[in-house]
Amino acid sequence: MADATIVQPPDNPQDQPQSGEPPPEPTEMSPTELVEAKQYGRWQLWLDLADAALDVVYLSVFALLVAVPLDAWLAHRLPSDLLRLLALYGAMIGLHECVSFPLAWFSGYTVEHRFGLSRQSFAGWLYRHAKRFALAVVFGTVMVLALYALFWHVGAWWWLAAAVAFFLVSVVLGQLAPVLILPLFYKIEKLEHEELAARVGALARESGLSIEGVYRMVLSDETAKANAMLAGLGRTRRVLLGDTLLDRFTLDEIEVVFAHEIGHHVYRHIPKLMAVGFLYSLAGFWLCDRALAVWIGPAVYDPHTMPVYAMPMLMLVLAVFSLVLVPLQNVMSRRFERQCDRFALTRTGLRDAYVSAFRKLSKLNKDDPDPPRLAVILFHSHPPIAERIAAAG
Repeated sequence: MADATIVQPPDNPQDQPQSGEPPPEPTEMSPTELVEAKQYGRWQLWLDLADAALDVVYLSVFALLVAVPLDAWLAHRLPSDLLRLLALYGAMIGLHECVSFPLAWFSGYTVEHRFGLSRQSFAGWLYRHAKRFALAVVFGTVMVLALYALFWHVGAWWWLAAAVAFFLVSVVLGQLAPVLILPLFYKIEKLEHEELAARVGALARESGLSIEGVYRMVLSDETAKANAMLAGLGRTRRVLLGDTLLDRFTLDEIEVVFAHEIGHHVYRHIPKLMAVGFLYSLAGFWLCDRALAVWIGPAVYDPHTMPVYAMPMLMLVLAVFSLVLVPLQNVMSRRFERQCDRFALTRTGLRDAYVSAFRKLSKLNKDDPDPPRLAVILFHSHPPIAERIAAAG
């Protein structure tokens, strides 16, 4: 039975496309749409730069000017280091939310509506933003408590234990994300489309991929953008296709998109990313150890007695380290994406569908086909659309 999200064919029998597929539509951007996409891309670049700068400035001010006096003030009012740690972290993240909220609102709500990409009401956007913030508070609190437990109980080798723990947590989250975290934000249901399921199943079997299932993810409630992903690890590995993609793409185009996602499995990108992530976390936590030793003083530095006021400095070093790593991670990610593009073309042989799929993605997502090089280097985990289309020959 065809999935309910597939657009019905037009009334004129002569204009009807293949059964169960959306009617044909222009895939090339018009000059006006191209100008709009470039404007949207420039907005995104400046907003991403502003967000990164805001985080670094805020954490710097809090770590260097606020943390020590606030910790001293809390020491007279709270009976234990653990409670002071929780209070200091709560103050830091709560004040950060107040400072960063205007930028988050402008970027995530105002700009998205200005370019016709968001379908959320302000109340809907605010509710989703609050859920994301609550989730960040929970994960952040657990991380801070875990790091201080390692400081106080492991001592000098805390950074090695932290890297191992980070790796194990990433494995667990990789398994739980599609079944516990994503459903908090999106409605996800089994995809019921016999022909598409048959194509997807054949591609998966030919590639040696074991997937739990193919799912329809409802994105249309909040955005006009289309997306697809391979999520989960082991028994939770599944393919998620946005309903915005299912509504607007032909079966051939969806097959090419799915083949691209399978490419990540064929080339073992997820295990490679996890291994590199472990090395990054190892370097990052070691750098934190050295930075804290210099800041506190090498002569008195002892992780067993790590002061509570050092927590914001730890967050600052991790934030700066992450920002420096992003361009390097993007280089590797773009390489992986090119491999998957070549795999999709070779496996399916659907060159025309490949080209039209990427043109539709660019059109729907208002994605500048040829963005500024600075934006690509700093923030783009995927190659520009124009480059991906040109690679198809």
